[in-house]
Amino acid sequence: MSDVDVLQWVTGLFLLVVAIAWYLSYSAARLDRLHSKVEGALLSLDAQLVRRAESALELAMSGELDPSSALIVADAATASLERHTESLTTEDPLDGANFAGRELVETDLTEALNAALSAEVLADVTSGESPASEAYSRLRASSMRVQMARKFHNEAVREVRRVRAKAVVRVFRLAGYASLPEAVVFDDAVSGMSDLG
Repeated sequence: MSDVDVLQWVTGLFLLVVAIAWYLSYSAARLDRLHSKVEGALLSLDAQLVRRAESALELAMSGELDPSSALIVADAATASLERHTESLTTEDPLDGANFAGRELVETDLTEALNAALSAEVLADVTSGESPASEAYSRLRASSMRVQMARKFHNEAVREVRRVRAKAVVRVFRLAGYASLPEAVVFDDAVSGMSDLG
């Protein structure tokens, strides 16, 4: 083997190592961006859920709902707001990049709203003459934003899971110690409001 052949072989090996290092670095950076996207989406979902709970509480206090329905909605909205506060006071507000068990509280609020917003109540609050029509409009808008934020978050989670399932990510531990994010699943379809799926 001549010196030229050895030099070509070493140069080729060096270029291969550089290409592999670049690919691993690029993959790790992309995965980090995807994890950041999931975290941002989760914080956005949290903010939308707070708005929904505040709007539900406003509707409950409007006097448009019957007293028992108003109490149920107010209790569920308060529980949602308290769950938000609890998650912010823990060391890790994302609790390992999951929803920290909040799904049940949010489903309870959706069920309370569905029970309270009968066809008769909806007709009254959407007439425009009711003092609660503004509160209902805010609740409707915030409920649709919750659906969109949850959908966006779950799409980001699917992308992270897809990338983390790749062999190169697992073999070289490119995810480091980051928790595997979980999709957020709860009932967010409120009666009389557009369901985004």
